[in-house]
Amino acid sequence: MQALRITLVLLSMIGVLSAEDPKVQPQGNQFPGPVQSWRSDAAQSARDSAKTFEEWIGEMRAWRYERLTRMGYDGAEYNRPELKWAQRNFVQPQSMVEERYFFDPVQGKYTVDRFLDDLDARYGGIDSVLLWPVYPNIGIDNRNQWDLLRDLPGGVPALRKMVEDFHQRGVRVLFPTMAWDNGTRDPGMQHWEATAKLMTEIGIDGINGDTFDGLPAAYFKASVAAGHPLVLEPEGAPREEGMLAHNVQSWGYWNYPFVPMVSKLKWLEPRHMINVCDRWARNHTDNLQAAFFNGVGFESWENIWGIWNQMTPRDAEALRRISSIYRSVPELLVTKDWTPHVPTLRYGVYSSMFPVGGRTLWTIVNRNEFHIDGPVIAVEDRAGRRYYDLWNGVELKPHIDAAGALLELPIEEKGYAAVLAVDAGVAFEGGDGLLAQMHAWAAKPLTSYSSEWKFLPQQLVEIAATPAAAKAPAGMVCIPGGAFDFNVAGIEIEGENMIGLDVQYPWEDSPRRSHRHPLTIKPFFIDKHPVTNSEFKRFLDASHYQPADGHSFLRHWANGAPKAGDEMRPVVWISLEDARAYAKWAGKRLPHEWEWQYAAQGNDGRLYPWGSSWDEKAVPAPHKGRDLPPAPVVGGHPQGASPFGVEDLVGNVWQWTDEYVDEHTRAGILRGGSYFQPQGSDWYFPQAYKLSEHGKYLLMAPSKDRAGALGFRCVVDAQ
Repeated sequence: MQALRITLVLLSMIGVLSAEDPKVQPQGNQFPGPVQSWRSDAAQSARDSAKTFEEWIGEMRAWRYERLTRMGYDGAEYNRPELKWAQRNFVQPQSMVEERYFFDPVQGKYTVDRFLDDLDARYGGIDSVLLWPVYPNIGIDNRNQWDLLRDLPGGVPALRKMVEDFHQRGVRVLFPTMAWDNGTRDPGMQHWEATAKLMTEIGIDGINGDTFDGLPAAYFKASVAAGHPLVLEPEGAPREEGMLAHNVQSWGYWNYPFVPMVSKLKWLEPRHMINVCDRWARNHTDNLQAAFFNGVGFESWENIWGIWNQMTPRDAEALRRISSIYRSVPELLVTKDWTPHVPTLRYGVYSSMFPVGGRTLWTIVNRNEFHIDGPVIAVEDRAGRRYYDLWNGVELKPHIDAAGALLELPIEEKGYAAVLAVDAGVAFEGGDGLLAQMHAWAAKPLTSYSSEWKFLPQQLVEIAATPAAAKAPAGMVCIPGGAFDFNVAGIEIEGENMIGLDVQYPWEDSPRRSHRHPLTIKPFFIDKHPVTNSEFKRFLDASHYQPADGHSFLRHWANGAPKAGDEMRPVVWISLEDARAYAKWAGKRLPHEWEWQYAAQGNDGRLYPWGSSWDEKAVPAPHKGRDLPPAPVVGGHPQGASPFGVEDLVGNVWQWTDEYVDEHTRAGILRGGSYFQPQGSDWYFPQAYKLSEHGKYLLMAPSKDRAGALGFRCVVDAQ
């Protein structure tokens, strides 16, 4: 083993002094590993693998030395006390703020303990959480990313308390920042200044750079200037290797060949934490094995834009065991002496070595589809050294010979192993507790846990019928009953056509993007126009309605009344709850989505209320600026009426219809699109002008749900 170390040093020096570029080069943000011999002769296989490894690791070290030298790398920020937590940030979910385990809309409060207790129970807990308050709802009006944060329930004071609740449980908190958000309200300062200012107010620990391939240094400098240094976590790996100096964490969108690849960023800077992310995967074995091999973390993202993609029981249990090992020896995983692809004795079994101060950890993955038993790896032996099979929670008694210590241990198919060597006189703090826990878990192998993925069913929130009317109430239009081919699709930007996307109608067995179903529509009456400011003012005067959560309620009014000239514009800045309260007072109800569509479309399948070709004269002129002018006056475009004479269905304001819920998310179905069209990004809430399209709007609380281009109209059931 001593000879092996000398050889590696010499090979490294040769690579450093060579004028030629190293033969080993990264593929994107990963290096391919060395070729492992599959010879049936075990001794020859070991010799072949060792020779290949020596050449490969020498080239790898030469490449690293050359890169670090060229960029004059300075890793001083990794020593900054405020940022060191990132080096132990092994498990991080991204979670929508609309997540029902995180916020209780009935009680109107953040439920951090419920959120964390669920994750503790299912996969062993988390080290940080990335809370997502922006996309996919941003762009329904001109509120920018910072406005939407301030509109969260309780505002900044409640957010500070929420962050403190996470900190009490040892969990750090991040929010995102979006470089693409340039079509909403101008914050009046640079993005990095606005972000640093607000994150300092809230007490956030870090920021995730959405779509960033490396956050510019200006973000970090702004946070330092604000007296609150932030961990920067770009979504993509920094495009320039020098950006590692201030981006101390990132996500890993990796490839997963049979032979595990090596993270370029961790190879350059072993203290750089990566959370491997594969959000849409339904089996995370490849992701978890790649992370464990590299000694990095995992993005346990399950609530994806309101679509629930829960980890399978097997993946969840694997993550529990991986993170338990990580948290017991975190300082080993950031050692500068990390060595990936140390040779093993079995084809398809791969290992990395992490030595620090008399302790050495080997993380091992079995890429084979079959169980491995017997000798797995030979390591250097030292007098008095003890060996522990961490995965199974037992001490190992190796066979010692001239080659070193021969370690035998079982590894499940597509499974994991971890060995810790502790030199004589070196403490293994907490070792007894870890071994006991891992031994208890090992009694139930991962293969006994289900790998079956299941979608989450949804339910439609009931809308109670109104007293049946014999004739059309004032301002309403009669919609006769009849057969209707209800054909509509969600316009979510992501998710393709996966099961679980969009909503699940009562006649469907699962949520999905596209829907078609023959319906028999009962006759009803519908408002000719959206409810106006003047109509809503009459409701308030008569009912004295006051919402429990009044933030942003009728934000466009002044002194409790519509502004002069706005009386006949649609009322906006009202939540779904506000709209329901008005409807109940008026003896009406909100329409089911299919009723709204039938009133707009009739029976001929037209794309727009007036026909199947777009007519810009049939709708208000769209507004594409960063401000938000008042909604257009109702009744101004009679040529846009439906076959039944219903107006302002498309292009004025979005309109509330149905609500759908599942265990983790609530969403409102919006129809008609609006006059406000923010520019500069494809990530803003997409318009749904076609009658074959609807918008899905995630719901959290009235303070955030209310929007400046979102109104409603009502219906009454007919005799």
